[in-house]
This record gives sequence, structure tokens and C-alpha cells, in this order.
Amino acid sequence: MATFPSYSLFLCFCFMFYLLLGASLASRKLAAVEEKQPLTITYHKGEVLSGPISINLLWYGKFTAAQRAILSDFVSSLSASGVVKPSVSSWWTMAEKYYTQSKLAPPRLNLGDQILDEDCSLGKSLKNSDIAALAARGRARRALNVVLTADDVAVEGFCMSRCGAHGSSPRSKAGRFAYIWVGNSAVQCPGQCAWPFHKPVYGPQAPPLVAPNGDVGVDGMVMNLASMIAGAVTNPFGGGFFMGPKTAPLEAATACPGVYGKGAYPGYAGNLMVDSATSASYNANGAHGRKYLLPAIFDALTASCSTLV
Repeated sequence: MATFPSYSLFLCFCFMFYLLLGASLASRKLAAVEEKQPLTITYHKGEVLSGPISINLLWYGKFTAAQRAILSDFVSSLSASGVVKPSVSSWWTMAEKYYTQSKLAPPRLNLGDQILDEDCSLGKSLKNSDIAALAARGRARRALNVVLTADDVAVEGFCMSRCGAHGSSPRSKAGRFAYIWVGNSAVQCPGQCAWPFHKPVYGPQAPPLVAPNGDVGVDGMVMNLASMIAGAVTNPFGGGFFMGPKTAPLEAATACPGVYGKGAYPGYAGNLMVDSATSASYNANGAHGRKYLLPAIFDALTASCSTLV
């Protein structure tokens, strides 16, 4: 009889072990099911940009005429017809697919006004409020105002946490507009904001690719501007298309960081086209014979990143 309590404890221990084992297996199965459920960008019933939209460019600091042409030609290419595919306009078509969920027609983007502020009227160290003030110099209606800062202009958060950003003006009788900021990283942080045209600061150190327009900083600006346009158009005021928390959303292009072609992985931009004359890498043809490298767009239907090549 002296062994009975020990045997009972043993049976109790076995019973509890199998209960715990069953619970563990059940939780693993539940976790596996949850992992298989794809995360995707969804529509949050807020405003998106629709109808004719002018993309107005404000050049802050010194840009050469050639640099301004690279970026303005990119904006013009968004709606250009007759360009050999894969083209900038066919890249934009991937972003337009989001509008099937919003019951609105995609916007008709066109190059609008260009404003020069070569003397840096607000100084060369800008805060977020300064970017908003500069953006307000553009149109207030049917507009997407873009502030482009030169390579010697410091902007709050630039290189530390971002290469570009988009926001919106407060509500007012004059109208509400969305705006974008993108900086030239050629001097300050090309390894962060102009990869793969410059060696990255961290990670695999593969040789950098040749920039399609021969300007590492400005070709990097094109990539970041494209990403910000996709986000600003589909989520201009914070209630449009995004994934994750509203305070730190993943949007049409930012949900696919570092992906430019099929087969991309960290440190490798993907399979890209190469210009036989210049050895430059690109994935989209633009207006006036331009070539550009543009980011992948997240496909909400397949929960995957779509590329042109």
C-alpha cells in the first residue's frame, strides 16, 4: 500500500503530460494554419486619388538640367503611349489594379508645374514641417505635389529611416492635397537609398549595377519617387490601400522592398534587362528613349510582388 500514492502520482503525471502534449500539437497546428493565411493589402474605405491629377515638381537646391530631365521624363512616362513594353506606363497599370476594389476610376497622371528653389529659401536642414510648407507652394486641387531635395540638403529622417515619404495637407476650404518628398542620396547615403546602383551599407556586397541614366543619385530618386507615387495615389490620406498598422503601413510598393525583377532576394535585385550599349540595368522603358529601374508592385489578389521582368 505504501507504493499506491507514488503510482497515483505517476498516472497523474502521465495524464498531464499527454494533455500538455495534445495542447502543444493543437497550438502548432493552429499556428501552421495561421502562417498559411497570406497577409495582403486591403482597402480601408478611405479616399484615393482619382480623375485628372497633376504631378507638380518643386526642385529644392541645385539640380542640373540633365538631372531635372531624368525625373520629369519619368513622370511624363507614367501616361505615355506608344512606348515599347515593358514600360513605365505598364508598371503603373499594375498599381491601377487596386482601383477594382474602390469602384473609382484610376487617376490620369500628368506632369504639371515645375518650381525652382535653387537658393534653398528655408535653409539646407529641413524638418517635416518645412517639407509640408514647400509642398504647399504647388496646386491645392487635383494635385500631387512633389518636393525633390538636392544632394547637399539634409532632411529630418533622411538616410536614418527613410529615402522618401508622402503625406497630406490639412483639410481646408482651398482643398486637400497629397504630397511627396524624395531626396538625392548620392552624397549622404547612396548605399541605403540608391541600391542596387551603389554597394549597400549592410548585407551581401555584390557589385553595384550600372545606373540607366548614368546618375546614381537621380536614378535612385526615380526608384524612390515611383514607390512614393504608388503609395500616395492609392493611400493619400491614410485610409486607402495598405497592410499592417495605419501608423506604419505597407503600401503598393513599400510592401516589396528590394524587389525589381523575378528571382529577387536580399542583396540581389532580380533578373533585369541590360542595355547592350551602356551595360546599364533596367526594367522599364520610358518616354524620350529613357530607361528606368522601378520597384515591384504588391498584387493584392495573389499576395505576392509583381515585377515587369
